[in-house]
Amino acid sequence: MRVVIAGGHGQIALLLERALSENGDQAVGLVRNPDHVGDVEATGAEAVVLDLEHTDAETLAGVLTGADAVVFAAGGGPNSGAARKETVDKGAAILLADAAEKAGVRRYVMVSSMGADAADPTSEDVFQVYLRAKKAADDDVRSRDLDWTVVRPGRLTDDAGTGRVTVGTLGRGQVPRADVAATLLGVLHTPSTVGATFDLLGGDTPVDEALASL
Repeated sequence: MRVVIAGGHGQIALLLERALSENGDQAVGLVRNPDHVGDVEATGAEAVVLDLEHTDAETLAGVLTGADAVVFAAGGGPNSGAARKETVDKGAAILLADAAEKAGVRRYVMVSSMGADAADPTSEDVFQVYLRAKKAADDDVRSRDLDWTVVRPGRLTDDAGTGRVTVGTLGRGQVPRADVAATLLGVLHTPSTVGATFDLLGGDTPVDEALASL
């Protein structure tokens, strides 16, 4: 499986790229900073330099040609302002869907956020703007004729992965980034997750079993 990952230098993306490579899949990480190419390639993935805030669907579709799936793991970053929540967390996710349709790539896996459906509709707090952007992107992708899955992790940690998670409609909690990456790998290889939107936290159930329960 050839998987193109938007936000290829993010912490979850790098873990996913390594997991894909170790699984015998082909990972392609999209990065906007040429200095990040080496980090992506060190995972066994291919790196493509492309700024999703300054490109178009046709150009991006060219990069997606031949891919079996795309994963949106990009983000404006914790220190970015509200504007980049709109241009990256929302705009780039929608652009990736546009490009996937043009390139004939049906499988789209969205890394979203727990709480996206509960965002304050009027607050100018940056986190609330972020949640609204994630919800808008989720809604856009789910409205398309794509084989989508929306994964909504809780608070991310750098704890060691356990390979065990909890999925469903959940309350607040946390999950190691490594287990998010393991879940994304599982989603890509589990056709029954198409059309699913689920929260993701650390837990006691092996990833494959958790995904099979959806």
